[in-house]
Amino acid sequence: MTQATELVEGYRSKQISPVEATQEALDAIERYDGQVNAFVLVDAEGALAAAKESEARWHAGEPLGPGDGVPTSIKDALWTKGWPTMRGSTLIDPAGPWDEDAPSVARLRETGAVILGKTTTPEYSWKGVTDSFTYGATGNPWDPTKTSGGSSGGSATAVGLGMGVWSLGTDGGGSVRIPAAFTGTVALKPTYGLIPLFPPSAFGTLSHAGPMTRTVRDAAALLDVVTGYDPRDWSAMPTPAASFLAGIDDGVAGLRIGFSADLGFVHNDPEVEALVRTAVDVLADAGAIVTEVDPGFSDPLDAFNVLWWSGAAKVLSAYDVDDRVDPGLRRVGELGSAYSASDFLDATAVRMELGTLMGCFHQQYDVLITPTLPITAFPIGQDVPDGSASPDWTDWTPYTYPFNLTQQPALSVPCGFTKAGLPVGLQVVAARHADALTLRVGQAYQAATNWHQRTPTLEAK
Repeated sequence: MTQATELVEGYRSKQISPVEATQEALDAIERYDGQVNAFVLVDAEGALAAAKESEARWHAGEPLGPGDGVPTSIKDALWTKGWPTMRGSTLIDPAGPWDEDAPSVARLRETGAVILGKTTTPEYSWKGVTDSFTYGATGNPWDPTKTSGGSSGGSATAVGLGMGVWSLGTDGGGSVRIPAAFTGTVALKPTYGLIPLFPPSAFGTLSHAGPMTRTVRDAAALLDVVTGYDPRDWSAMPTPAASFLAGIDDGVAGLRIGFSADLGFVHNDPEVEALVRTAVDVLADAGAIVTEVDPGFSDPLDAFNVLWWSGAAKVLSAYDVDDRVDPGLRRVGELGSAYSASDFLDATAVRMELGTLMGCFHQQYDVLITPTLPITAFPIGQDVPDGSASPDWTDWTPYTYPFNLTQQPALSVPCGFTKAGLPVGLQVVAARHADALTLRVGQAYQAATNWHQRTPTLEAK
C-alpha cells in the first residue's frame, strides 16, 4: 500500500494523481467495509471533488500543504463541520448544528487533505473495543471475526485495509495504540496538548488526539499537519518549530533503551512476549544500549479507573440514561458517580507521583519499550477476552493507560505475527515533549524489519 509521503512525492512529480489515490481508497471501502464496518459516514462525491481541486493545485505547483490530496478519515469523536459527530451514541441529536471543526480537522482541511468520511467508535469512546448500538461492531483486517480494538478501531481497520492512507483518532487510555497493536498498524499518542482538542473531553486531561497510519514516517508527516496552537484548547502547546520528519532517520546507535517485558505486574501471552523480545534485539543490533529494567511503579489501575469512570459519569449526567446506552458504559458511569472529590484527588496524586517517577526514569533512559498489549485480538463483540476475571477493558490494557496518566508520547509499531496470524505491537515511550524521539526509534525498527509492509489478504465480497 502506498504511503502518504510517497503519494505527496508522486503528486509533486505528477506520477500520481490525487483523484486516482482517492478513487483507490473509495474502491477499497466498497470492497471491504461491508465485512469490517469501519466507517459510519462516507462522502464519495465530496472526496472526489476535493481530490480534483487538489490535483489542480499540484499541477499549478501550488499545494496547500504537505497533506494536500492525501485520502484521510476522521474518528467519529472529532467535530467535522457539516457532518454529525455521533460518538457512537443514540443520545446525540444528528441535526446538530455541526458548524465547527475540531482543531486537528481544521488543520487537515487547511493542508488540502481529502476527507473520505468518519470512522466507528464505541459509545463516547469509553472502552478498548469498537462496537455500539448505533453502528454495530468493527472487525479486524486480519480476521473480521476478531475485534479491531478500540476506541479508534474504525480508523485502524480503515488504514489497515487501504481505505484511506491515514486517519486521525483519539486516545484516552490506549485508544489509538490498542487498535494499532491488534491490526498491525502504527499509532502515536503524542504529548498531551501537542494536538489541540476542542471541545474538551469529558475524560479531561487523559484524552489525546493522535495519528494512525501504516508507517512511522507517515505518522510523523500527519503529526506535522495536525499540530498547531489553537486558542480554544486552554492546554494547547505552541506550534512546533520543526518538522517531526527532521532526524527521523538518525537511528538508535548510542540511545539508552530501558526495556520492560512486564512492567513488573503484567502477565503476557508467551507468543507476544517472544516477539517483543526479538524486536528489542533488533534495536540492540542497530546500536542501541538496551537494559532490561523494572521502571519501579505498581499498577495504577485503580487510580485510572477513578478518573475514567468519573468521566463516564460526567458524559451521562447530561442525559436521561436508559437502555439505549451501552450497558458497560452505564455500569461504570454509576461507579463514577459514587466517587467523592477526595477520591478524585487521591487518584490525581497517584498520577502526579507516576509522572515524577517517569520523569526521573528518563534521566537515565531515553525511551522505555514494552509490549503495546499483553494479548492479541479476541472475538468481536466482547469487551474483554474469554476467561477474563474482570468486565473492565482496563484489565487487559495495562501497558497503555499508565502513559495517559503521565501524558507522555507513546508509539505502537507492529513487531510480528502469532502462529494464528494475528499482529503484535511494540510500544515506545519517551519523556514528555520527546515525541520526535519515539518516532526516531520506531523508524529505526521499521527500517530494519518489514512487518509494516505486510497487508491483510481479506477477500472482497
